[in-house]
Amino acid sequence: MSGKTKKIRETISDVFDLPKDIIMDISKVTMIGTSQVAIENHKGIIEYSEEQIRVNSGNGIIKVSGSNLNIKTILQEEIVIEGEINGVSF
Repeated sequence: MSGKTKKIRETISDVFDLPKDIIMDISKVTMIGTSQVAIENHKGIIEYSEEQIRVNSGNGIIKVSGSNLNIKTILQEEIVIEGEINGVSF
């Protein structure tokens, strides 16, 4: 996304009070304790193992690390990861 397009989308989001994650094509990451992570607005899974799951997003790669990781739900717009989560990095 070019700088001008990004600025226009940000302005539209501000003027109409719309969520930036939807308008700007940005992922939203929600962590519930250390046992669950939900990633909305993703672009697909890059890597999957019990110790690490990497997810592509509009603003880079999101890496969830831990142990006994598994994908509880995978939909076109959301992925829910469960397990013993040690870290989430971007």
